[in-house]
Amino acid sequence: MNAGSGWIGLGSFVRNGEDAARSRPAIWFTCGPLRLLAGLLVWGTAWLLIPPSGGNVAQAAPVKLALASVDPASPTAASDTAATQGAGLDGLRISSQTWRRGGLGSRALVTFTVRNDNDYAVKDIEIVCAFTRRDGSHLTDRSRVLTDTVGMKSRKTFARVPVGFVNVNADQATCSLVKARRV
Repeated sequence: MNAGSGWIGLGSFVRNGEDAARSRPAIWFTCGPLRLLAGLLVWGTAWLLIPPSGGNVAQAAPVKLALASVDPASPTAASDTAATQGAGLDGLRISSQTWRRGGLGSRALVTFTVRNDNDYAVKDIEIVCAFTRRDGSHLTDRSRVLTDTVGMKSRKTFARVPVGFVNVNADQATCSLVKARRV
């Protein structure tokens, strides 16, 4: 009595009386595409790493940049100028600041207190944080605009404000105010 399963585990692949070696495809059918893929990978890597020859590289002349200046448009009313003009930063300062890492160590979360000694409230406060290494060398700058309002003659603490992605070597952060809008 034959149950119809030639070898144990190969019942559906091998029929009665067939040899298991004859039913498997040839080894070069399975290894051929893998060898082709490996060859293309090696060739592409080598092509990217070889520097270009001197004859194939275009020599570019140094580019000189010019600074553009824009003349401000003449305002029509005094109320329009007060709304569009930025508030002076003379009465605005950061009284305390700390920072820590968040987001698996790649994002900077800054906590700071903005003190407003002006006779008017400010909003849309822009800050710039400079990140440095342990030895004091500069790494990167990140900026952020805070849309909250800080009232006149008051202070407001902003806790764990995400400033942006920072280098893993960043050890210190120094934040400063750039501009603010008068309310």
